[in-house]
Amino acid sequence: MLDYAALSALAAVVREGSFERAARALHVTPSAVSQRIRQLEERVGCALVVRGQPCHATEVGQRLCRHVDQVRLMEHELREVLPVAAVDPLAPRLRRVTLPVAVNADSLATWFAPAAARFAAEAPVLLEVAVDDQDHTAERLRSGAVLAAVTAMAAPAAGCNSRPLGAMRYVATASPAFVARHFSADGVNARTLAEAPSLIFDRKDQLQARWVRRQCRRAVELPRHALPSTQAFIEASLAGMGWGMQPEALVRPLLDSGALVELVSGATLDVRLYWQHARAASSLLEGLTSAVLAGARAALH
Repeated sequence: MLDYAALSALAAVVREGSFERAARALHVTPSAVSQRIRQLEERVGCALVVRGQPCHATEVGQRLCRHVDQVRLMEHELREVLPVAAVDPLAPRLRRVTLPVAVNADSLATWFAPAAARFAAEAPVLLEVAVDDQDHTAERLRSGAVLAAVTAMAAPAAGCNSRPLGAMRYVATASPAFVARHFSADGVNARTLAEAPSLIFDRKDQLQARWVRRQCRRAVELPRHALPSTQAFIEASLAGMGWGMQPEALVRPLLDSGALVELVSGATLDVRLYWQHARAASSLLEGLTSAVLAGARAALH
């Protein structure tokens, strides 16, 4: 049988990123955390944590962290029916359950945060949100790092359910001065796009490349500024740093005011999104799923 004190130490190190912060969260010493994890590694026969800044779990460690998360969900369900919950009105609130989820930055900046906030205001949870590209959030789900994810992948990961959310619409935008400088003479084509700086979120971000392939019918090598922030994307676009794919819901007021313009009028790009979550019998996970689906219905195409 696994030692759940050791498993909790493992989950704390991965969640907090260091043994010292995990020790503070668990109200024990760092050496106690280290000893628990060392004993757990000896028991399972492999390394579970990669020491670093921050620390992160190995593949087996991630699966054990997901196991801990699922056990906590089951404990919550039990607390709802145990007699102590009826005797002590504080019992259901003594421990909030941590729900790790992965979301793409643009969803987090538009519709996901309000939906999650409505759910968290009523449920005894602490949401731990990891931000990643929508084409890569499912990898966190498959590895066991999270229990649910907003993803562009329709096929469910092993042990998960997949629900369609709708499509997030993107527009290729830039400042009027940037468009005049780079595209006024020859228009938007493969040659001018190969010279005009573009904006990307990080190296995983393929939205600009996808839009260019659709417009030019071929791949184009784009000069790129990397800005890992949705708000920074907008500010950089306004400042004339480059062009980029922006969520229409965020930049519509700027387009209407003329502060930003579309590179090609009406040439939008829709990215279909899905909500995948572990098949755990949990009212909390079901509640989060309902809130996410409702938020997506109101915001996505």
